[in-house]
Amino acid sequence: MEPIIHGVILAFGLILPLGIQNVFIFNQGATSTIFQRALPAVVTAAICDTLLITLAVAGVSVVVLSVEGFGIILSSIGFFFLLYMGWVMWKSDPQVTRTTEEHYSARRQITFAASVSLLNPHAILDTIGVIGTSSIGYHGYEKLTFAVACIVVSWIWFFGIALVGRKIGQLTKSRKLLKRINQISAFIIWGMALYMGYQLVMSSFLQ
Repeated sequence: MEPIIHGVILAFGLILPLGIQNVFIFNQGATSTIFQRALPAVVTAAICDTLLITLAVAGVSVVVLSVEGFGIILSSIGFFFLLYMGWVMWKSDPQVTRTTEEHYSARRQITFAASVSLLNPHAILDTIGVIGTSSIGYHGYEKLTFAVACIVVSWIWFFGIALVGRKIGQLTKSRKLLKRINQISAFIIWGMALYMGYQLVMSSFLQ
């Protein structure tokens, strides 16, 4: 039971804070006509987390990020992508989203969800630094159990936050309120992009 409890606590600790993934998944749940239309984003985010956790526990991610310049490239791509994603959310019309789903088709949801998961160096470093490091104390079956516990928490969380967003979306049919949700999401994402850019600039100066 120890690896399971340890994995659950660590996974919840990492995933609970307001992050880009959580904002995007919540937004998709709130602005979709039915819950099933938010599933591409939910499943993609969960799969990406599963991949990152697996690589962290296996130790592969440490090797990849140790390549010189890889972190800077990843942060640069993530910075510009978040600026673009924030702009798309800001311009998104919830009334159009609720009728035609043109703004967030399944393909776009998958692209955005994968990008905010795999182009976010903070999430990757947290996964490596916390989950990857913590898994070192386990071996064999215990390590597998620890990894599975972290992965299960991730899947449950993303489905849960999308459901919460869906319930809020059902409580109000106000186009203005849904528009405000999109705009707040955009501001949060832009804020994270600026913070990422700031850290990128500071790390360049320090080098």
